[in-house]
Amino acid sequence: MGENGWRWSDAWIFVSLVIASGAGRHRRAASTRRPEGVRLTDVLSTADHLNQAIPERHEVEDAVRRLVGAGLVSVTDGWFRITTDGEQLWRTRPSSGLGTTVDTMQGVLSRRRAPGAAEWSLHEEEHAAAVQEYYVRSIPAPRRSPEGHTRRN
Repeated sequence: MGENGWRWSDAWIFVSLVIASGAGRHRRAASTRRPEGVRLTDVLSTADHLNQAIPERHEVEDAVRRLVGAGLVSVTDGWFRITTDGEQLWRTRPSSGLGTTVDTMQGVLSRRRAPGAAEWSLHEEEHAAAVQEYYVRSIPAPRRSPEGHTRRN
C-alpha cells in the first residue's frame, strides 16, 4: 500500500478502539456503552491482545491522525470515541475470525474511505504513562483466602 493508503497499523488501532469501546457488540444499545469513550491505556491493552504487541507512540499518533481525518474516530480531552461513520463502517465489514479482523478491516478501509490528515499529537510522556498504567493493570492481585488473609503463590 502506498504512503497515502491505509496502513495495517491504522486498522489495528481502529479495531482496538472499536473493541475497547464496546462499539463492536451488535446487540448492545448505544446507551449502554461508554459514552465518554476509552482512554489510551484501554486502546493499548486491546491492541496488545490482538497482536501481542503494544503499539509504539508514532503508530498510535499516525493512525489516530488518519482515522480522525477520515471522520471515523474522535478524540477529546484524552477520550477516544468511534464516530457514527466509524461504527457503520465496522458493522458493515465482512465477518471474519478475530485473527484476521485487522487484515479484513484494512481492506475495508482501503476500499471504502480515504485516510484523512487531522492535527493531533501524542506526546512521548503520555504514551509512556499509558504503557505503564497498562503494565500495572496487568499484574495480578494477590489471592485472598476465605478468612481474608493474603496468600502469595
